[in-house]
Amino acid sequence: MSAFIQGFAMGGGLIVAIGAQNAFVLTQAVRSNHILPVVLVCILCDGALLGLGVSGVGTLVAASPILGKGAAWGGAAFLGWYGLGSLRSAMRGGSLNTDRKAPAGLRRTLLLTLGVTLLNPHVYLDTVVLMGSLSGRFEGSGRYLFGLGAVTASTLWFALLGAGGRMLAPLFRRPATWRVLDTVVCLTMWTIAVALIRSTL
Repeated sequence: MSAFIQGFAMGGGLIVAIGAQNAFVLTQAVRSNHILPVVLVCILCDGALLGLGVSGVGTLVAASPILGKGAAWGGAAFLGWYGLGSLRSAMRGGSLNTDRKAPAGLRRTLLLTLGVTLLNPHVYLDTVVLMGSLSGRFEGSGRYLFGLGAVTASTLWFALLGAGGRMLAPLFRRPATWRVLDTVVCLTMWTIAVALIRSTL
């Protein structure tokens, strides 16, 4: 169980940090916008990437500087575009209401979820490269117990993020709160995008 606990602690420590994916999930949860499918996609993607890392793919990714730079520029472009959308939303203002206004389409929401998750190189660095390298310290089944611990932490975190966002919904009936959230999301996306660009220069 030591490998499982270490994987859980390390995976939890990495995923709890505020990032593009967490900001996106929280936004969808507050809006009650297809939150269950969004959470499931995040859990499945993280699980798949952690599986790749544990199986040894992390070493191959770390050894390819061209692949790393391409992912960084692509991710920065996507995060910049998404941050711009959040800035526009903050400038327009908004509020969370309880009427029957239709949420954003499921297909568009899922595509955005995949984009925020898979076009962010930090996700690969954390799950595939870092966690994959750390799992190499364990032999035999210990390597996979480490990965299972990380997957468990990821699953619990996204479930809590989705549920917590719904509990915060009454607060977001205030337009000022909504502006703050959109502004924070914008700054988060742009900060990560700038960091990605700087890492390639």
